[in-house]
Amino acid sequence: MGAHSARAPLRPLSEAPALEWSVRWDVTDPERIRIILATAAALGSPALLRQGDTASPLRLETLEPEGGGLHWSGLTVEPGADAWEVEVSGHGCVYRMLLSGETVEPGTWVTPPPRQLIQVRRRAHRRARAPADLRVRLPLPGWLGREREAVDVSPHGLSLRLGAGERLSPGRVLQPVELRTAGGEAMSLRGEVRHVSERADGELQCGLQVTPLSFEDAERWQALVARVLHPTTRTDGALAEEHWRLFIDSGYFNLAGRSAEDFEARRRSFVELGRQAGSKGAVLTEVVWPSERGVEATLSAMKPYRSLWMVHQLARRQDATRFERLKGQMLRDVYVHCVEHAQRDSGFRWLAAYIESTVPFTYRAHVGFADRMAATGRTLLLPLRMIDVECGHPPAPQRTGLEVGPATEAERRLLVERIALTRPACYAEALDLRLETLDLRDAARDWQAVGLERERHLLVAREGAKPVAVAVLEAGPPGTNPFGLLDSVRLFALSPRARQAYPALMDGARRWFAHRGRDSFTFLAEEAGDVEAAGLHDAAPDAKPFLWLIPSDLAPEFLEHLHEQTAPRPLTHPQKELS
Repeated sequence: MGAHSARAPLRPLSEAPALEWSVRWDVTDPERIRIILATAAALGSPALLRQGDTASPLRLETLEPEGGGLHWSGLTVEPGADAWEVEVSGHGCVYRMLLSGETVEPGTWVTPPPRQLIQVRRRAHRRARAPADLRVRLPLPGWLGREREAVDVSPHGLSLRLGAGERLSPGRVLQPVELRTAGGEAMSLRGEVRHVSERADGELQCGLQVTPLSFEDAERWQALVARVLHPTTRTDGALAEEHWRLFIDSGYFNLAGRSAEDFEARRRSFVELGRQAGSKGAVLTEVVWPSERGVEATLSAMKPYRSLWMVHQLARRQDATRFERLKGQMLRDVYVHCVEHAQRDSGFRWLAAYIESTVPFTYRAHVGFADRMAATGRTLLLPLRMIDVECGHPPAPQRTGLEVGPATEAERRLLVERIALTRPACYAEALDLRLETLDLRDAARDWQAVGLERERHLLVAREGAKPVAVAVLEAGPPGTNPFGLLDSVRLFALSPRARQAYPALMDGARRWFAHRGRDSFTFLAEEAGDVEAAGLHDAAPDAKPFLWLIPSDLAPEFLEHLHEQTAPRPLTHPQKELS
């Protein structure tokens, strides 16, 4: 897929002054262009025809099949040149192109598809139109008491319209900036002027970078931004019971070859933590798409490692109801909310998921994106097997002379060296398996700050004084995931005889988790044959799970990919479509 190259130089499409875009891509592959424009048509994405300093709204109505024409409506300016610059909005970017064509009837324009799109992303965080009742007061002489209209908001910024003759200079700090809604909600922010620009109607618009001045202001600001950016989803935990019911109704529990009854003992801890999730956003969030009958779709995100956010427990009702036509929007909305929640964390460096690749949507969303980005060498799809291990299993007989105990400092260094030789660098960095992060101290501190547990322990099997294998044990709060993703074990070989020690290490893991009140844990088997060597059985042999990992700077492009995959029409030719 070499037609998609990162940070290519922006070639001006007109003589109009170019904006300072932060990320630019060239798209020249005809199939990618078709998918992008088909998505814009299906979602009714805003479009503009630019002529010098003026811009006229357009709408891409339809695409003719097999590379045919593009049908545009809403044209208010008669094209009079060989080519015109058009911008079409994506999820968090715009696609710029040069088009030429003909007017077939008043207000309708037909053009051939462009040979090139330039994708440009201006901001790190998406903005959305501010609520109509949101008003802003600035602490400036002569301006006190005079309210300004808020135009849009983002997690770290807002813009407002200035009155006639009012001027502000970039870099100026304003404190406190006061926000108030018609319902009486108020908050105070520190604002720094980032830009002042002139709109097409001659009004001036000022963009501010903002920081809440107190914990209470931060809570109100974050709630306001969430309502604006994510109007269809909730994260307050009020629907925790309905959330669990969705897992049953959607068949989520069947993914591992099990039934809902197998998980009933975990329902209470899941519901209890879910009700608190709204106040623990530093390490987790549980997003639900509600309706009058309960919860229609859900996705959660958590931060198990220092710089990694993981999306997990995706579920959606499968019954044919009036919500079926919204299934793409549901999936899109819950993903966007989770990923944008992670993007608000200044320490966010990696986005991950444990995916089941036999689920068609998951395959298209995650595997499809990794395939698209494979040429960059910056994505990881690691096959593994995920085995539920009961702590009450009878201990396996241990080999004579085999000792199991906590890792020494020398053994910790040996483990890190072995991981560096056998796993990609991104794996070790993202999963805190480098020497400076191996104790999981930084990640655990974030969980402990919100009253939750998180820990890691290393068990080593030795023959005499020689280490042969290591088990990396991790524990997290019960209730974060019904499949116990945070209560996990990984095994790493340190010698050719390592597998002989796996049963003993697994028994040591059973005792460690039982001591912490767990009835089971998840074995993340990353090497073929490890399950059998550990004396275990795979209850779902047809499952094909992967660890999916991308760097955080690809997260916006992943959201664009999700928009394409959830738009309400097929994206591939019938013979290529996944069932």
